[in-house]
Amino acid sequence: MKKKNLLKGVLFVGVGASIYGMLATFVKMAYHDGFTTSEVTTSQFVLGLAGLLILNFIHTITSKQKLSSPSSREVRVLLLAGTSLGCTSLFYYIAVQYINVSIAIVLLMQSVWFSVVVESIIAKKLPNARKVISVIIVLAGTILATNLINMDIELDWHGIFWGLLAAASYTMTMFTSNTLATHLPVFRKSIIMLCGGAVVVLGFLFFAQIGPMYSDGLRSLYLNFTDNTEHIHSFNYSIFWTYGFVLALFGTIVPPILFNIGFPNAGLGLGSIVSSLELPVSVTMAFVLLGEKVLFIQWVGIILILFAIVLMNLPAKKDLKVVEVI
Repeated sequence: MKKKNLLKGVLFVGVGASIYGMLATFVKMAYHDGFTTSEVTTSQFVLGLAGLLILNFIHTITSKQKLSSPSSREVRVLLLAGTSLGCTSLFYYIAVQYINVSIAIVLLMQSVWFSVVVESIIAKKLPNARKVISVIIVLAGTILATNLINMDIELDWHGIFWGLLAAASYTMTMFTSNTLATHLPVFRKSIIMLCGGAVVVLGFLFFAQIGPMYSDGLRSLYLNFTDNTEHIHSFNYSIFWTYGFVLALFGTIVPPILFNIGFPNAGLGLGSIVSSLELPVSVTMAFVLLGEKVLFIQWVGIILILFAIVLMNLPAKKDLKVVEVI
């Protein structure tokens, strides 16, 4: 029975990670069709929120027991934590504007060692030797995966900046998701956090696209950050029935559900290893659907990053002994 649950957990986490890994490729395709970052993120969050509300309603009326409800304090905390969810999507999608998807996903995976740093700060304790070695391997893999050695691929510093910001925000999302209001049903918790993310996304829509159309003051303020005015225009609602559904399904609905089912069965360590499938899937999708150039040296770097994730999450010898005794 335990073996069956473990296999189920690995399968759910693996499928969830693979689906999430496809997301950036669809975002890039939406850009090619003329949609803006604001339109992409807004459609993803609005449709994602609608989908989760429907699923929560079905779960509530079909559940045989009363589901936990959040306190007013928990709602406030989850809304605040959810802003990191909106920032992650926003920063990641902005990065994809400037750099290849294969590079952007490598930068997002820097959350692996960002989380080690945050964990050490919170615990007020230095990481163990294995984690330090894993971080060094991740950094070495990143140098290869982004091809900083040969520079056959041009790297726009804007893309690197936004990609690293996405990694920092993603790290915050992972920590808050695993520590806040863990007693709540997954749909209810996700809805509240998604509302917090939606505030960020809608704020960006007003600041970068809608606001500058009607206010010279906002336009002047916005032009302090960029010279690009091509996406200052009325909202293109066709994003909802072209890419919005896919983005919401692959970004805010299916992966979180699969992760919440899979991680308890697979365990955090094994689950983290399996979830790293997101990296090769994302790079492969970009190679197949977008025709992005991925060199052999970059694949070596990606393999190194995957190896570091496995090394970081393997159980210690003493834990293995405990398992053997049990």
